[in-house]
Amino acid sequence: MSSPAFPVLPPAFRFGAATAAYQIEGAHDEDGRGPSIWDTFSHTPGRTLDGATGDTAADHYHRYREDIALLRELGVHDYRFSISWSRLLPEGTGAVNAKGLDFYDRLLDELLTAGIAPAVTLYHWDLPQALEDRGGWRVRETAEAFAAYAALVAERYGDRVRRWITLNEPYCSAFVGHAEGRHAPGTREGRGALAAAHHLLVGHGLAVRALRAAGDQEVGITLNLDRVHAASDRSDDLAARRRAETLHNDVWAEPLFAGRYPAHEAETWAGLADGPWRQPGDLAVIGVPLDFVGLNYYRPICVTAAPHREPDPEQRTAVDIGVAETDPYGTRHTTMGWPVVPSAFTELLAQLHDRYPRLPPIWITENGSAEADTVTPDGHVHDGDRTRYLADHLQAVADAIAAGVDVRGYYVWSLLDNFEWARGYDQRFGLIRVDYDTQTRTPKDSYHWYRNLITAHRASHR
Repeated sequence: MSSPAFPVLPPAFRFGAATAAYQIEGAHDEDGRGPSIWDTFSHTPGRTLDGATGDTAADHYHRYREDIALLRELGVHDYRFSISWSRLLPEGTGAVNAKGLDFYDRLLDELLTAGIAPAVTLYHWDLPQALEDRGGWRVRETAEAFAAYAALVAERYGDRVRRWITLNEPYCSAFVGHAEGRHAPGTREGRGALAAAHHLLVGHGLAVRALRAAGDQEVGITLNLDRVHAASDRSDDLAARRRAETLHNDVWAEPLFAGRYPAHEAETWAGLADGPWRQPGDLAVIGVPLDFVGLNYYRPICVTAAPHREPDPEQRTAVDIGVAETDPYGTRHTTMGWPVVPSAFTELLAQLHDRYPRLPPIWITENGSAEADTVTPDGHVHDGDRTRYLADHLQAVADAIAAGVDVRGYYVWSLLDNFEWARGYDQRFGLIRVDYDTQTRTPKDSYHWYRNLITAHRASHR
């Protein structure tokens, strides 16, 4: 099979790769690191596939130099990674773990020596368990603790990091974690999940202030907004799409980019949304202008109307909103079961551009595919489906840019195969295969294609 053509992107466009601390670092109890909610969740029987944990993961804590050498060979401009809050502050607040600070010093210095700019995410779902024990994101104190953590990190690393991301996919933290129960902390709540969503946004706003107080920093947030389609033009399906967009998109985008709470929240949550967790002035904190917004995209969703699973509004979880997902796309699916629809990516980018005049420049902070990788007898991984996925989605980004959307860069998910949360180790997203028994790294064909793309892009704009 021939390699896909390279998309044409602007001269200043930047390429990168992304990872997350709990998914790759391992060393879960080394050098003073405290437990996070994902340590607790993954060690609870029945929560993850085959009881998998991130205790070792891809052992990046010990192998970061090898991984940065692979990044340098890949030719990326940027590397997006996250800091483990509980590695720096084992209790979430209070005493600072010097060995944790030192690890990220070494990582940053190695990246800069390799000529790679860091893009640092402060929170990628791994809340210190000590804070969860005190209420977690359901309470305002956690948002305040997050701001203090942001100030600590900015003071230590602000001389080497320019681009900061406060939160990764707060939708998953709030709703997959607190309402669906599929992610840590693994609960099924109504008001608790909505309170968590709000306090995540308040924590974001407070962290932006803390980061900017430390100097000339470029600050944003990463969202996994969805392109939502309705299964039909029937009024009930259109209403279901409106509720789904409220849940997936408007909870985040409206306060951040329009200075208001979602217009359809009362319809969506039957009175659960406007709770005592909101305080005067919160919208001003949340809506502080950003330098960029990160967008993670993997697939669209299509919804149809469905009965509420629990008729009593007080007993509903925050995701019981009378919608069901359907799949009319008729296309290939990744091993995650997600339909591959690159055109929906262009649609989503255009939708955001058209809807929010205050929208800052966009960075694609995650995009990639899980595939059924196999290793040939001579040690190669020929992942043509992943390569085609990346090519088609980068072309979708190029199409959006041609239509006037301001997209500045693209970070592939992921650099390495890793711990895929509740799916354990059966889903492989990496450009680089990790043998979890030996920790051997093997660049896949997609790695080489991406490297050649970056090389060609640099050469064409010298």
